[in-house]
Amino acid sequence: MSGMADIFTKAGRSKIMSLIRSKGNKDTELRLMKIFRKHRITGWRRNRRLFGKPDFVFPARRLAVFVDGCYWHGCPKHCRRPATNRKFWNVKIDRNQARDRKVNRELRQAGWRVLRIWEHALARKQESHTVKRVLRALDY
Repeated sequence: MSGMADIFTKAGRSKIMSLIRSKGNKDTELRLMKIFRKHRITGWRRNRRLFGKPDFVFPARRLAVFVDGCYWHGCPKHCRRPATNRKFWNVKIDRNQARDRKVNRELRQAGWRVLRIWEHALARKQESHTVKRVLRALDY
């Protein structure tokens, strides 16, 4: 679409984009699945109907696992908020973080433990640390 003018107004484009619902970041979820399988971490399920839509659920351990994208969830190490339209992006990321806190609180009140893993923790050099965190959360 380079060089072409948008046929929608800014408000119209915003409305259209707001209707698109994410199913999660498949790359990060697939990477964590590979880590689970490589280290023989079992008992997890995906697409369980649970408040906040965790990426992985360990029902027997009542553990909900989320993989948070560094940009969208405001990772303190890697999130670089854009210089343009700064107010919009600050509100967006702050709202995502507030939602994450609410999800954590609601799940804990319902008797679940919550583990949030940053996207950057899926890198090979972070893998052993991430596996230790998961095993610790599972009480293994």
